[in-house]
Amino acid sequence: MKMAGLAFDDYRSQALAEGFDEVLARSWPADLQLDTHSHPFALKARLVQGEMWLCVGEVTRHLLPGDEFSLERDVPHAERYGHQGATYWVARRNETA
Repeated sequence: MKMAGLAFDDYRSQALAEGFDEVLARSWPADLQLDTHSHPFALKARLVQGEMWLCVGEVTRHLLPGDEFSLERDVPHAERYGHQGATYWVARRNETA
């Protein structure tokens, strides 16, 4: 999949060069809502298809294709996906022992 001239392989290479150790394409079904949760990894992501809403604390961002977001490890957040679902590329930085 390509997004605004950037292919997934390019996104992956760039993220790995920045110190992320895992890069995935994630797709979510239409109208899915994920209640507040957190992840044991830091991440950066780029929405490539559909739309989503990311809620961190009192701030809600409406994201469209080409928009990027990042979260530090263990940050509580909620997610909601649009009527067509959504796909984003996500780079994760997992903790190493």
